[in-house]
Amino acid sequence: MDGCSFDGLFLEKEKELVLMMMEKLPSNLISEEILRKSLDFETLCTVACVSKSLRFAVDTQVLPFLSSLDLSIVSIDAHALYLILSRFKSLDTLTLNCQRLNDSSLIPFLAPQIQQLNLSCCSLLSPSFLHFIGANCPFLRVLTVELADQLSPLLFRKNVAYMLNKCQYLECLSIKIKGTEVDANALRSIEFSLPRSIKFLKLKPVLEHNAIQLTNELRSSGNFSSTDDVGISISPSSSGFALQCLSLLLDVISDRLLVMITSSLPLLVELHLEDRPDKEPLPHLDLTNRGLQFLGSCHRLTGLSLIRSRQNYQGSFKRINDMGMFLLSESCKALESVRFGGFSKVSDAGFASLLHSCQELKKFEVRSTLLLSDLAFHDLVEASCNLVEVRLLSCGLITSETVKKLASSRSLELLDLRGCKSVADSCLSSILCLQRLATLNLTGADITDSGLSVIGQGNTPISHLCLRGCKRITDKGISFLLCGGGAIAQTLSALDLGYMPGISDNGILTIATFGREITELCVRNCFYLTDLSVQALATKRSSQDRSKQLCRVDLFNCIGLSADALKLLRKPLFRGLRWLGIGQTRLASKGDAVITEIHRERPWLTLCLDGCEMGCHDGWQFHTP
Repeated sequence: MDGCSFDGLFLEKEKELVLMMMEKLPSNLISEEILRKSLDFETLCTVACVSKSLRFAVDTQVLPFLSSLDLSIVSIDAHALYLILSRFKSLDTLTLNCQRLNDSSLIPFLAPQIQQLNLSCCSLLSPSFLHFIGANCPFLRVLTVELADQLSPLLFRKNVAYMLNKCQYLECLSIKIKGTEVDANALRSIEFSLPRSIKFLKLKPVLEHNAIQLTNELRSSGNFSSTDDVGISISPSSSGFALQCLSLLLDVISDRLLVMITSSLPLLVELHLEDRPDKEPLPHLDLTNRGLQFLGSCHRLTGLSLIRSRQNYQGSFKRINDMGMFLLSESCKALESVRFGGFSKVSDAGFASLLHSCQELKKFEVRSTLLLSDLAFHDLVEASCNLVEVRLLSCGLITSETVKKLASSRSLELLDLRGCKSVADSCLSSILCLQRLATLNLTGADITDSGLSVIGQGNTPISHLCLRGCKRITDKGISFLLCGGGAIAQTLSALDLGYMPGISDNGILTIATFGREITELCVRNCFYLTDLSVQALATKRSSQDRSKQLCRVDLFNCIGLSADALKLLRKPLFRGLRWLGIGQTRLASKGDAVITEIHRERPWLTLCLDGCEMGCHDGWQFHTP
């Protein structure tokens, strides 16, 4: 018997001895230790499979007393939900992915003890479900619901009104309707009254004039003026609302909306506004420098987001320039987070004024801005920079010089340079100075294998790395990244290699062998991958006990895969897989019978055939139930 075989036999005997000892331990002692670790539900399920004693402890002395459950990363059916929730007796917080759940699946679990309910991907829920929430959860404090655009507007408003009338302790309300334009009928007429306890409100979508109407209803007591500078009549009210966070998706953001918001809600801490106009707004219905100036009256404002989306119309805030940013930076110096999109007339001077004036700024995001360049970050060292998150999206003038300047912010944890095509290898050595950096997005950057070699040898603890569209990176670069002896091989949990023609089976084999911590992998539109890649991920990852299992894999439009690769999705391979994207591949087009069998074997696995991004977070509304 060789040394390896002897060591393996010894370890097996040791495991058996440990299990025998655990069987003799009192179940209450085991459960106390489990509770002390504060394990998540999936880990508890794994623990319960170890021994009879642990299963008994989890079933009888842990699950019945847990107060919260989060199943947002998996899409389960009604039967699985019943088997899980029937074990919980003290739940007050429930978070679910409802893509496979309808009203009858959830209603039995609505109870007065529920205080927080977070429901995403609700493609099968009807408006009537909101009625049942109001009838059964009178002490609800937090409600987040993400619905599909398949509902009757009149019935929807009626049920929302009933729910809000019954849930008088509601503090946080988020209603998002996916798959719809902002002129949808669902929230066209706001005929419901919010409870006085409301502090956080998110509505998506809503029309601008309805948002003004709603804001007028939320007017805080004693904070008003008879008329404002743009002609809106403001009357006194004693409603007593103390809204702290407002988030709206609109058809247009205008001066009159900001005037109403700032005059009605002086206690605002966060304001997030995004619009999607389908044409150029009229001058008197658009946002201007004047509108930004009114934000100064919200003295507690720490978070501000103003974004003009280009989804429906390739437009921007053309009536805001550097002067507007100067006014904002002088009147809102307490800002800690800013997000701006579509400010085509604002230059480096305007954005730099925010970086220098807002001393507590932690999060800085600018997207689709033509005039932002490296000059905005030139004196960053002198600005007492404490940035934690920086996102510069589709800013064509940003180069590696900006990254070198940002390296002075040693507190930086997230750097997103998506669409900044002039960022190159020369700045990657500066990134190694960022010892807290966990997320790095270099989508479309001019990065090469040599650049990945620099990252692969450093000590930066990057857990999420996106290299999508970096066409100069090859399999050799992946080897440099994961085999360079640096920290990233031990910390990387999510890797995006989508749209990279230089990636083949050899690169995936490197990931399967050395990417021990990787749980999310995107290789969409990598045309040179074959079944060998899927086999490597399935067999290598399943055989490495010390590595974490893949939870999500995106193979969308990997045209080199054959239908035979579906067999690799059968048990016991890919043990931890929860989501797999196989749209526009032979796996989706020629494997109906096998897919049906896989669904039967693995009810917790979501097979996406629609081309959604990882997890179907933005595309589930188009799925066929």
